[in-house]
Amino acid sequence: MTELYEKSIKKLELDKVLAQLAQCANSEAAKARCVAILPMDDAGDIRIAQEQTSAACALVTRKGSPSFHSLYAVAPSLERADRSGCLNPSELLRIAGVLRCIRAAKEYYSGDYMQSVLDVYFQELSPNRYLEGKISTSIISEEEIADAASSELADIRRHMRIQSAKVKESLQKIIASPTNAKFLREPIITMRGDRYVVPVKSECKGEIPGLVHDVSSSGGTFFIEPMSAVNANNALRELSIRERKEIERILAELSAEAASFREGICSSYEMLVILDVIFAKARLSFGMNAIEPEIRTNAGLSLRKARHPLIDKKAVVPITVRLGDDFDTLIITGPNTGGKTVTLKTLGLLTLMAPCGLHIPADSGSSISVFARVLADIGDEQSIEQSLSTFSSHMKNIVEILSHCDEETLVLFDELGAGTDPAEGAALATALIEFCRQRGSRIAATTHYAELKLYAMRTKGVMNASCEFDVETLRPTYRLLIGIPGKSNAFAISRRLGLPEEIIDKAKGFVSESDRNFEDVLSQLEQQRLQMETAKLEAERLRQETAQMKQKSEQYYAEIKNEREKATRSARLEAQSIIDNARRAANEVGEELKQLRKQMREGADVHNSRQSELRRKLNDAEKELGGGQEQRERPQASRAIRPGDTVEVLRLGTRASVIAINKDGSYQLQAGIMKISARQDEVYLIEETQQQAKKIIERTKREFRSAAAPTELNLLGMSADEAIAELSVFLDGALLAGLTSVRIIHGKGTGVLRKAVHEELKHHRNVKGYRLGVYGEGEDGVTIAEMK
Repeated sequence: MTELYEKSIKKLELDKVLAQLAQCANSEAAKARCVAILPMDDAGDIRIAQEQTSAACALVTRKGSPSFHSLYAVAPSLERADRSGCLNPSELLRIAGVLRCIRAAKEYYSGDYMQSVLDVYFQELSPNRYLEGKISTSIISEEEIADAASSELADIRRHMRIQSAKVKESLQKIIASPTNAKFLREPIITMRGDRYVVPVKSECKGEIPGLVHDVSSSGGTFFIEPMSAVNANNALRELSIRERKEIERILAELSAEAASFREGICSSYEMLVILDVIFAKARLSFGMNAIEPEIRTNAGLSLRKARHPLIDKKAVVPITVRLGDDFDTLIITGPNTGGKTVTLKTLGLLTLMAPCGLHIPADSGSSISVFARVLADIGDEQSIEQSLSTFSSHMKNIVEILSHCDEETLVLFDELGAGTDPAEGAALATALIEFCRQRGSRIAATTHYAELKLYAMRTKGVMNASCEFDVETLRPTYRLLIGIPGKSNAFAISRRLGLPEEIIDKAKGFVSESDRNFEDVLSQLEQQRLQMETAKLEAERLRQETAQMKQKSEQYYAEIKNEREKATRSARLEAQSIIDNARRAANEVGEELKQLRKQMREGADVHNSRQSELRRKLNDAEKELGGGQEQRERPQASRAIRPGDTVEVLRLGTRASVIAINKDGSYQLQAGIMKISARQDEVYLIEETQQQAKKIIERTKREFRSAAAPTELNLLGMSADEAIAELSVFLDGALLAGLTSVRIIHGKGTGVLRKAVHEELKHHRNVKGYRLGVYGEGEDGVTIAEMK
């Protein structure tokens, strides 16, 4: 990698993205590798790296993220142990931590049965429960070895506890003696140099014979080991030496064990570091809401709603940009602070992120091409020490870029040709772009020069683009518009800021006629673009409304079709039931007739009784089939039947509405969803006087008041018409009972019943409001209605 490429990577701020990646890693080794990642130039390697990141994202989504916090660099310790070195407890605990991390990662992988490109890394892991358990059991902390490390150590420590108790008992007798109390500074037992001593006043040091081990800083206290405790302390010291030697032996044994598994531990450690880096990329992808781009090799790229990863998510404006397919050069123009440089940096940075195996913050369908290098001249590198002006510093970089650019290079120029005479700068910028194009490079450049706008309009393979600017608010929108050259808007901005009109008019006079015409053309293009965008938005709105209406119509049609099929099935079942009942009754009657004939031939006097029984069965069958409705006395109708009246169909025992009167005097009726015809003698006009209605209402009210009104209504299995009738009565009862809210069960199903219930509740005069149930109430299967 050349120095120029490294400089371009830093200008495009890839290092800051890699620093964010390092923060997503757990181990220090992985963090170091994250910041050292460089873009790859092989399409196959890049695709594999992208697939690895996507596979890690999928695993995190399904199972959560694995932990690599205990992943320490243990290779140097294992190498020293392999050379017969003895590791300290801290080093051994780190090895145990790595083994624990290996085991956890293996268990994390073993529970997943979906194959991915990460399988090779997980399969290379070699857990070692034996060594992990032995180290964890033997070493409690960096300062303490467990008694369970060996039986010898446990026995030594048991004797040390016994001997320590003997020493303390001996010294306790001394400090508890009234004779010695006046010689002691305090009646306590303490330690100096691993030996138990008592504090004695300096003026009384000869009163308690023994060995002096220490003197206080003031000289007023001598720490003396009484002669009676010397032998016991010596025995305790011997045990302490044996303990230290046994600990050294244990550590040497554990070190040798670890060295014997050195190769497997180091190999698994390397796999874990790689996995830590890959899962760090996955975490960064989630944090950026990024996607896996398509990797191409045709030097073309397309970014949909791409976002600069270092700009706040709430502030960044997505851009859609393409390059390399229908044009190889993009000239971006527009006012200062309009977003030109951000667009250039977003283009370059995302082109560098993808070859690093990082997902890019853009929408699905975005693609990145593989470039051997991305060379950028961005920013002001003016140097007083090197006597370089702004133009000179830019030109120095450009000269280096020209010496390296080829068909595998993406070149980014910011403010190309700026810092010198505008005419010469524009001419030089055009020549530089032409040179890079001839070398096969893909180019994106920002500029203010009108000459470059014209160059883009006249040259095949070169495309204008602009960063939109709102003159009314004097603020950029940061939207990138491809195919439209940008305006500087200097006069409009100056006018909005209060510059006198006569100065603006005079300035316009200094502008050449051709430049004015060009700006007018740009203004007209801008107006046409805004009109087209407005028309496009309106068309999109109408399309969405049409789609919604179509969806509602299809849903309504499906509901009607479902109701029709349901009614048809019900009618068929009812008809079949009637036929079956009729056939069964006919068979029974036939059998009875046979029996009657047989008995008559035998001379039995059963004629009258059997005839009565037969007539009774026929009447029962007629009633069951609905053909023998009980005839009751009805008063003569007070008037003739008219369309709109309610009548009772005598043969069906149901009510129907009169639709029309036929020429022959018969009636056209509507009974539920069925239309039927009936003669005048088959129907009866339903008339109820106001007095009768009042009596019914009063009786109903008394019944509602006398009975406990239910707070819940179950409509499951009912048709819409049946449910509405039940609901109306239920709501009246709830109102009379003074209920504040009721629960209506309609089920989820196709939603037809729920829709009918909501429509009735919406227009019911006694309902204050309604809502669907929440968790614990029945959710979408019930509706809670509030009564007025």
